[in-house]
Amino acid sequence: QVQLVESGGGLVQAGGSLRLSCAASGRSFTDYVMGWFRQAPGKEREFVGATIWSGSRTTYADSVQGRFTISKDTLKNTVFLQMNSLKPEDTAVYYCAVRKGFVLATEPALYVYWGQGTQVTVSA
Repeated sequence: QVQLVESGGGLVQAGGSLRLSCAASGRSFTDYVMGWFRQAPGKEREFVGATIWSGSRTTYADSVQGRFTISKDTLKNTVFLQMNSLKPEDTAVYYCAVRKGFVLATEPALYVYWGQGTQVTVSA
């Protein structure tokens, strides 16, 4: 059974940084895409970024481009989201998710497995 466990969230001041981790288990992910999403109170879940598990292709939402970076340690089955220059509007619960294939989809409904989420709060 696929399991995704996020960690690394917390409270940070505007301009600060956080690194989120997503530990994946339960199968080989070599033919999967790993995505990061976030959901703020009262808002829909939105795409943050995605990467090909076994390759280098990565894409980001315009709102985080240049500030957030996805990396991975395939030996440890872990994907990271490095978040720099954080803004109060980045406050949300952050989720990792996976989908089979090699398309860097941005629509949450296209992802099959989800983690439980980790809270990120950015104070002004």
